Amino acid sequence: MKFEKLNENKIRIVLNTQDLVDKNIDFNSFMSNSIETQGLFLDMLEEAEEKVGFITRDYKIKIEALAMDSGDFVIIVTRFNEEQKCPTARPRRVTAKRKSTMPSSDYLIYSFNSFDDVCNFSSYLADFDGCMSIAKSAILYDYNSKYYLSFSKINTEHPRIKNFYALVTEFGTYINNPDLFIHKLTERGKIVIKNNAIKTCATYFSK
Repeated sequence: MKFEKLNENKIRIVLNTQDLVDKNIDFNSFMSNSIETQGLFLDMLEEAEEKVGFITRDYKIKIEALAMDSGDFVIIVTRFNEEQKCPTARPRRVTAKRKSTMPSSDYLIYSFNSFDDVCNFSSYLADFDGCMSIAKSAILYDYNSKYYLSFSKINTEHPRIKNFYALVTEFGTYINNPDLFIHKLTERGKIVIKNNAIKTCATYFSK
């Protein structure tokens, strides 16, 4: 992990794949702002205080994350005191990187807070040529007042795979242990759209 103080209230942190491996965090967990990722951010802030004297206690902070083509992640941390207005952080746009960080599960599941979020994601995905063929199957479930998209047999070699991962993490949250969670969905959830859920939402329900 590398730390660089850009100015009095802003630092840049660069971490690589091995840093994630050392923290036992995979690519999707990092993108979905999981509990493990939040712990990593806290560790980084403590290390930033130790290495470059960047103190964030009693400050509001904004964290922005980007994935570079080289495979490194760049984290920009900005701090604000009580007198300063903290601008709303822009959504983390993270693009997929190395194949080794792609999910190895047969299923890939994301949760969405509303049906509109599913439709908006589907609409944006449809704007990228060929993205509809990334997953062999996409099923939409309703479970515990949330919507879940279950993808099967993801083509990690697809030329638009980076666009797919960047978009889905803008609208949804990655579900850990998808091979186990899919059983819960099939047993307790309600199927909303069984076949071609993305195409159906983009075609018939997008605004």
